[in-house]
Amino acid sequence: MNKITVLLAEDHHIVREGLRALLSIEPDIQVIGEAENGREAVALARRLCPDVIVMDIAMPLLNGLEATRQILQTASASKIIVLSAHGDDAYVEKIMTLGASGYLIKQTAAHVLPLAIRAVHGGRPFFSPSISQRRTHHVRKALAQGDPVPKKDAAHLTPREMEVLQLIAEGKANKETADVLNISIKTVEKHRQKVMEKLNIHDTASLTRYAISAGIIESSVQVTIL
Repeated sequence: MNKITVLLAEDHHIVREGLRALLSIEPDIQVIGEAENGREAVALARRLCPDVIVMDIAMPLLNGLEATRQILQTASASKIIVLSAHGDDAYVEKIMTLGASGYLIKQTAAHVLPLAIRAVHGGRPFFSPSISQRRTHHVRKALAQGDPVPKKDAAHLTPREMEVLQLIAEGKANKETADVLNISIKTVEKHRQKVMEKLNIHDTASLTRYAISAGIIESSVQVTIL
């Protein structure tokens, strides 16, 4: 029997251990790699080509949202299940617009994860039960009223601008950001300026608050306001 290969992308070591232990008892699922930040997840996804990627959203260096975008832009055949503490509808739609196949909030019962992996591997979307119920309700309501089914607009920041925003919010100086992204400090400054113009936010503290509210970083991330 060919097993469903899985990559775990989660920055908390103890959570990764728990996920790996949970999946190890499933006879048809095999964890073939683990990533502790989004940048590592992108690299491992390209190298290992797993069937399914379980992707935490709030990770350092590159958040799961942007990692998902980069992986799926490479025409990857991997299916992505997002794990997040955020379960609001707008946030779910934002992720699904990128092409993720499933969305689980972290409060979901543990036995649901293997079910989600099998579902998305088989080509079916999968959501935490509470999210699935809300999505069904919204669609039915829209159809009953003759309204178009609501969709979430794509983010208006480019992928590179999203990366720069996250690193700014994590307290990285321009030189550190340049080193992480392998670009010049001048290019970082240009991206930073573009981000501020597009968001109409003109100081680092406000950019950080925006990144937290948008789920790009967690409020628990240690940041330095420059």
